Order: sequence, then structure tokens, then C-alpha cells
Amino acid sequence: MPWKPILRQLWLPALVFLVLLVSTAGSTSFYFPPLTEVLTTLWDELLHGGLVGDLLFSLRNILCGLALATVVGVGAGLVIGEIRTLRLATGPLLDFARATPTVGFVPVIILTLGIGSGPKIFLIFLGSVWPILLNTVSGVQGIGPAVHETARGYRIPWPLRLRRVILPGALPQILAGIRVALSIAVVLMVVSEIYGSPVGLGNFILQSGSSFHVAETWAGTVLIGILGYALSVLLLLVEHRLLGWYHERAPRTRSPRPAVTERIESNGVVV
Repeated sequence: MPWKPILRQLWLPALVFLVLLVSTAGSTSFYFPPLTEVLTTLWDELLHGGLVGDLLFSLRNILCGLALATVVGVGAGLVIGEIRTLRLATGPLLDFARATPTVGFVPVIILTLGIGSGPKIFLIFLGSVWPILLNTVSGVQGIGPAVHETARGYRIPWPLRLRRVILPGALPQILAGIRVALSIAVVLMVVSEIYGSPVGLGNFILQSGSSFHVAETWAGTVLIGILGYALSVLLLLVEHRLLGWYHERAPRTRSPRPAVTERIESNGVVV
């Protein structure tokens, strides 16, 4: 039945939700309001407040930064992974860039580029490109030597080999890198909007917390979690769509065709 896999995945989140709903029902703490109050505040802010505009602003920054990081990271990773000399030359630089925390660039980027969408997209790109690039390089290196030798033996041009052989072979690692980059992008989105933005979910949390509106602060935090989870599920669906062969997806069942009775006449006898 199709609902069984969904039930196996959602029973624990549903249980946690019910536990929080029951345990916080009678809460009188200023910092931990009841979950019902948080959800009601979230719904009211989405309907009547400016939270929808903040959500769309943050979502656009994440998608633009992640798309730019995917294009640059995959393109550079395919070339670096395929050319051994270039891979050895760029290895120390890539390790240094990966070890440098991107959050440390937030004040410099805001100071030099301002507080618009551009600096936030650039910051998300800067933090997301490295896991995609490194996973792409790792995916290219993981392709068997026999595949490369076969492609060279058939004299396949290098651009065509890169697009038709190397890219599909490295795609599982590439999508794994994009999943890691997505979580980094959500974190950098929040940080960049907290430190320098008049709009966005990070700014909403900052303003609510500064005004001691605890329910609004929790509502913004819950919405960020929902946004990250929704993007992760969407990416997972795309991955299963593109990598059905990798996940050993069962072939599509074809509807049985009606049997066709052939009438063959042989010496007057119908068979």
C-alpha cells in the first residue's frame, strides 16, 4: 500500500509533535510558550503580517545562491577531477577554502557590498560551493578506470565524454554534495539576514527577539525549520527521479495487454 512508506517515515515526527503539544499545553514560562500559541502566532503572521514577504525573500536568496553554487561547483569539479595536474595543483587551495568558516566573511561582505539581496546570495554561494565542488571531484575520481579507457578507445571527444560519461557517473556524489550545501545555505541565510538585512526570516527573528515577542521568535524559528525540511524533501524527490538506477528502483509495471487470438487457416482448418 502507498501509505505504508509514508507512515514509516512520519510516525516519529508525529509522535514528537504530540509530545510537545501535550507537554507545553499548560506552560506558563515566558521563554517557552505553549506550542499551540506558537502555531497560532505563525498562522496569524502568515495571513496578516509581513512574514510571507520575509519567507519569499529568504527563499529567493537560498535558491539563487544554491543554483549559482551548483553551476560553478559542478562545472569546476568536473574539470578538476578529470585533469590530474589541475587536481594536484588546486588541492591545498580547496582544503584551505573548505576549512575556512564562511560565517567569518559576513561582516566584510556586508561592509563592502551592502545589505541588499546581492551580498546574501553571494554569501550563500560562497559557503555552498565547496561541498558541491569537492563531492564532484570525488565523484569523478570514483569512476572506474575501465570506463575512461572505453571512452578513450571509442575516441569520444572530451566535451562529449564529460557530459555523457563523467557527469552521469559522478551524479550520485554531486547530489550528495548539494544536500550538504542546502543545510549550509539555510544557516548562512539566517546569519546574513540577522547581521545586515531589513527583511527576511533572520531579520524577523532578530526583531521579534529584540522586542521580547517570544511567540513570534519561536514562530520564525519553526518556519525556518519547515522551509529547510521542505527543500530537503524536494531535493530528495529530484534525486530519486534522476538516480532511479542508482537506488535500484523497480521497473514500471506495464498493464497486461489483452490476448490476441490468431486465426490461421490451414487446409480449411481454423487454428
